Parts: sequence; structure tokens; C-alpha cells
Amino acid sequence: MPPLFVALLALAFPVLVLIAAGQDALSFMIPNWIPLALAVVFPFAALAAGVSLPTIGLNAGVGAIALAAGVVMFALRWVGGGDAKLLAAAALWLGWPAIPTFLFAAALAGGVLAILLLTLRSAAVRPMVLLGPSWMVRLAEPGEGVPYGVAIAAGALAALPASPFAAALAL
Repeated sequence: MPPLFVALLALAFPVLVLIAAGQDALSFMIPNWIPLALAVVFPFAALAAGVSLPTIGLNAGVGAIALAAGVVMFALRWVGGGDAKLLAAAALWLGWPAIPTFLFAAALAGGVLAILLLTLRSAAVRPMVLLGPSWMVRLAEPGEGVPYGVAIAAGALAALPASPFAAALAL
């Protein structure tokens, strides 16, 4: 398969997680089509990149475990449904051994995101934010949720070099 075609298929992952992060930051919602597209494109990208069938199966197992964990976190109201689905779709692409890096980087990015949101929502900063665009005003609204898709995307991009797609993207 031509390397450019392989790279384009593999590029779907970072592009889609970035779109998910942007959507979540702007609207506190990750459209279902994004994790669905990630799941549909994965086997084609994996086969094109020369990922072995056992590795594809291992990645599917990692994705299934991440989906189960995401469902539990959603049920506990720790994350939104889109976050849970994005977590699972990213885990599918990253697989083992990239998953520990992914989870650590996503947790770290989530902590940074929480600090930023607390700052935006503080009495000192919020009045200035109210002059900005409506999506930023919503981010600064006390009591609003956390667009955790941003942290998931950051973790996914941080773990990408340890994934089976690193070579296809020349990382």
C-alpha cells in the first residue's frame, strides 16, 4: 500500500481527536460521529499500517476495557457520554503499550484543565471572560461541567508515538 495512503488513514486519529476536543470545548458535547468514525477507520488504518492481527485484537480488547471503564465513569456522573466513547475509541487506536502513557497524560491534562477552569471561573478573572466569545463565557460559568474531551485528546496525542501508528505518521 502506498505510504501516503497509509499516512492519510493513520492521520484520521489525531485529526478526529482534535475535532472532538474542539467540539467539547465549544459546546460541552462530543458528537457521536467522531468516536464512531474512529472505530470504523481503525481496522482499515491498522491493516494498511501493517499492524498484526493479534495486535489489532489486543487493541480491540484495550478499547473494550476502556469502554467498560467509561460506562462506569458515566454512570457515576464523572464524565459525559461523549467523553466515555472518545476514551474507548482512543484506547482502541493506541492499544498496549501506549495505554498507560495515554491515561497518565489524560489525567495530567485533566488536572491542568481543571486549574484553568477554576481560574476562569474565579471572581477575579470571570468578569474579563464575560467580554469574550460565548463559548468562553460558558467555560467560565460556575457550576458548568468540564470538557474532558480536551484532556482525553491531549493524552491521546501524547501517547501516539507509542502506538502502532507512530511509524505510519513518522513520529
